Amino acid sequence: MKVAIIDYGAGNIQSLQFALNRLGVQAVLTAEVNELQSADKVIFPGVGAANSAMQKLNASGLHQVIAHLTQPVLGICLGMQLMCASTEEGNTKGLGIFDCEVKRFSNKVKVPQMGWNTLVNPKGSLFDAIDQNAYMYLVHSYYAPITPYTIAETNYDGAYSTAMQKDNFYGVQFHPEKSSKAGSQLLQNFLAL
Repeated sequence: MKVAIIDYGAGNIQSLQFALNRLGVQAVLTAEVNELQSADKVIFPGVGAANSAMQKLNASGLHQVIAHLTQPVLGICLGMQLMCASTEEGNTKGLGIFDCEVKRFSNKVKVPQMGWNTLVNPKGSLFDAIDQNAYMYLVHSYYAPITPYTIAETNYDGAYSTAMQKDNFYGVQFHPEKSSKAGSQLLQNFLAL
């Protein structure tokens, strides 16, 4: 199985590569269009600021490539947020895969949300063999609201989408590569799609 991680200069890729290695997968880190299109699975990671990340995607033309991939694609953290129509972070236009606007947490809570929080109502094959209230590791100041694409929620300053799916596109706000056994199971489930 060929797994490609989108290389656009946003994110800590090493922990993701280590997590995949533990599952017996040598993922290729690439910005090559042919490599991405021919991969069996594509992972769209992201750590950092939405605006600079989208600028890099737009400059490389990857913004058009990602939205037209037909194999299973997993957006992680900022990767999921950039799959949305827009984000309040820097008033940034996203890829428009999920039709929603990413919002900033209010000042009523500590921002960023950093640490472990539970999944609520996880559904679908991405969550096979994962407990209903499994803990996942999160670090973020912005969130996607509950939408028709929501396949798992988390509560922090209210309920929000901690996972979404539309067709072959999946997004998770948490970091599966840092989420211990449950996160490893989620990566395994994604690879098995």
